[in-house]
Amino acid sequence: MAYRTAELPPVDIDEFKHIPFLERMKLLQLHWVESGFGTPRQTAMFYVWKIFFYALFGLIVAGAFTAGLEFNDIGGWWNEPILYQKLMIWTVLLEILGLAATCGPMAFHFDPLIGQSLYWWQNDTIRVPPYPDKVPFTAGNRRTPWDTGLYKLIVFWLVMMLFLSGTTSSMDGLPDDSAGVLPSWALITYAVLIGLMGLRDKCVFLASRPEQYVPTMLAFALFTQFADAIIAAKIFMVIVWMGAGVSKLQHGFSCTVAIMLQNTPWNVFRGLRMATVRDYPNDIRPSKFTHFMAHVGGTTCEIVVPLVLLFSPWPWLTWLAIISIWMLHSFIISTIPLAVPLEWNVFFMFAAGFLFAGFPAGDGYGVWDMNPWLLIPVLFVPLAPIVLGAFKPQHVSFLIGMKQYAGNWASTTWSFSDSEKEDRLNERIVKAADNQIDQLEPLFGREISEIFMEKAIAFRMMHPMGRAHITLHMRHNDDMDHRVLREGEFICNTLVGWNFGDGHCNDERLVAAVQERCQYEPGELTVVFTESQPMFDKKVQYRVIDAALGTVEKGWYHNDYAAEEQPWLPNGGIPHVITWQREGYVPRGVPYPGEGEFVPFRSATSAPEAAPVAGS
Repeated sequence: MAYRTAELPPVDIDEFKHIPFLERMKLLQLHWVESGFGTPRQTAMFYVWKIFFYALFGLIVAGAFTAGLEFNDIGGWWNEPILYQKLMIWTVLLEILGLAATCGPMAFHFDPLIGQSLYWWQNDTIRVPPYPDKVPFTAGNRRTPWDTGLYKLIVFWLVMMLFLSGTTSSMDGLPDDSAGVLPSWALITYAVLIGLMGLRDKCVFLASRPEQYVPTMLAFALFTQFADAIIAAKIFMVIVWMGAGVSKLQHGFSCTVAIMLQNTPWNVFRGLRMATVRDYPNDIRPSKFTHFMAHVGGTTCEIVVPLVLLFSPWPWLTWLAIISIWMLHSFIISTIPLAVPLEWNVFFMFAAGFLFAGFPAGDGYGVWDMNPWLLIPVLFVPLAPIVLGAFKPQHVSFLIGMKQYAGNWASTTWSFSDSEKEDRLNERIVKAADNQIDQLEPLFGREISEIFMEKAIAFRMMHPMGRAHITLHMRHNDDMDHRVLREGEFICNTLVGWNFGDGHCNDERLVAAVQERCQYEPGELTVVFTESQPMFDKKVQYRVIDAALGTVEKGWYHNDYAAEEQPWLPNGGIPHVITWQREGYVPRGVPYPGEGEFVPFRSATSAPEAAPVAGS
C-alpha cells in the first residue's frame, strides 16, 4: 500500500479485461498477498480519528446529561454502572445510524460513507423481512411509513436514553454514592422496539447488534440485585468471546487471518506477508505460521482467557487476563479489518476493565454469588441461538451465532451478463448510493475501478466458499471472461444500506426484490449462495439462483476440497454434489452430470466425467 495513492497490480490497465477470468483472479490474489486490497494507507487515519471521536464524545455525552457524573471528577466515573450503560447506548446509536461498523471505504461505502440511516428513513427502499411466510404482517420488500416511523422512533429512544439520569430505587446493592442505573422502563421499551423492528427488517435489527447488548440491558432492567446484573453482564461477554472462539475451529479462520494480515496498514514487511502463505507465488494457502497465529494467538485466547476472567479469585490473575484480552482487541483494531467493527472492540475493552476489574469475582461478583435460578435464563438466552446456529446455520444469522470473522458464514457472488444489467440497479431501485463501480469511477476511472471490483471477487476466492462460488458460476454461466461478477456483500451494501458479511441478507429474498424491480431475463443475473458449514459436518450447502427463474439448483460440497484447492482454481473447480435441479433448467456453462452425482475436478473448458457420490 502507498500512503496517499491506491496500489494497483502490475498489469497493463488496457489489457487487463482481455486476460482470461481465472488468470485475472490469480494475478489479483497474488497482488493481495503483496499489497492487500490496495487501499491508500491514509484511509486508516480516517478510522483512527473516528475511534478517537467515538470515545471522546461518548464520554462527553454521558457526563453532560447524567446527574452524579461531574467533569471535575472524571476519575470517579469508572465504577459507575450508568457510565457503562450510557456508553453502551451511545455505541448502539452509532451502529444503527451507520457511523460505527460498516462505515467508510473499508466497508465498501465510498460515496456516501454511510448506508444505514440514509436508507432506513426513506420510503420504498428495499426491506428484508426475516420470516415473511411465517410472521403475519411482515411480508413484502418495500419500506413503508410504518417501517421508517419505527426506525425513527428507535433512534429517538436511544437519543432520549442518553439524556436520562440514573435511579437508585429500582435495584438493591448499588455501590455507595452511586449515580444509579437507567430506568427499567426505558431499557425494556428499547428491547421491545428493536424486537418489533427485527420482525420487519432483519438488517436494521442486526445492525443494532442486539446479541451483544440487549441481554445486558434486560438484565439491568429486570433483575432487582445489582450484583446479579453485573454477573449476568460478565457471563454475556464471556459467551460472546467463547462463542466466537469455538466458531473458528475450522478451515476458514486461518484464511481470514492470512487475508487480514496481508491487508493490515502497518504491515510493510514483505517477509511477514510471505510468512502468511505456504510458498508464494506457487501456493498461497495459509501457512503453518498463520495457523499458529489463528488458533493459538486468537482462538485459544478467546476460549481460555474469558474463563479466567469469569472465575479468577485473584486480582493479579484477573489483571493478566484483562491485559491479554486488551491485546487481542488492540490487534484486531490495528488491522482495520473489513467491515471495521472498531467501536465494538473499543467498547469491549472498556467493558472488560469495568466489569472484571471494577467488580471482581472475589468481592461478591462471582458466578457462585448469583441467584442460581437466574442462571437458567442468563445462560439460555445467549446460548440457544449460538447452538442452533452451529448445527442449523440456515436458521440463524452468523452474527447471532457468534461467527464474526470466523471465515465460516453464508455468502453470495452475483453475476450479470453485462454492465447494462448491473446499471439497472441504479435506474430502477430506490437507494441512497450508486453501485460501487459508479462510486469509484470518479476517483480512479472506469478501468481501474473495475480492477478493484474484481479484486473483491479474488478476495472472496481466497476463502473456501469463494472457490465454490466461482466453480458453480463456471457451470451455470457461459463466457465467464466477459460476465460482470460482483461480491454479494458489495451488492447488499448498495441495495439495502448495510451488510456485515451476512449472506442471509442477500439470498433469494433480496434477489426476488431486485427481480421485482429490474425484470431480468433468464441468465442475465445469476447468484450463487453458500451456507455456513455446520458444526461436526464438513458438507456445505449451496444454492444457485437465477433472478428470473428462482432457485434452479441445490447441492453441497465438502469443505476440505475447497480449503485444499488453490484460490485461483487451477484444476477448474472443486467437487460438489447436485441434490436437486429445477425441471427443464439447463446450465449455460460447463456440462454437468445428473442429480445426486459427484462433479469432480476438471479443467475450466473440458466436460467433467461423473463419479458416484459414494466414497467421495
